Amino acid sequence: MEYRYKTKGTCSREIRLQLDGDVIRDVEVIGGCDGNLKGIRALVKGMKAEDVIQKCSGIRCGSKPTSCPDQLAKALREALGRQ
Repeated sequence: MEYRYKTKGTCSREIRLQLDGDVIRDVEVIGGCDGNLKGIRALVKGMKAEDVIQKCSGIRCGSKPTSCPDQLAKALREALGRQ
């Protein structure tokens, strides 16, 4: 399943997910810190979405109330709710 999520409160603008059931097949983040987001992409591929949600929820970027990892967790929650 492909899913697109418009981020809120981060430098990134969009997260594109590819899920196979509850397993993350790919993640692409549009905008944001390129190297860090490529690292997150490499780390989460093949993981269960629920594990990523638990690890990434609530992470902040500086004084912002959210971050790209936190937005990824929100995107995954939404995507799982729509399956």
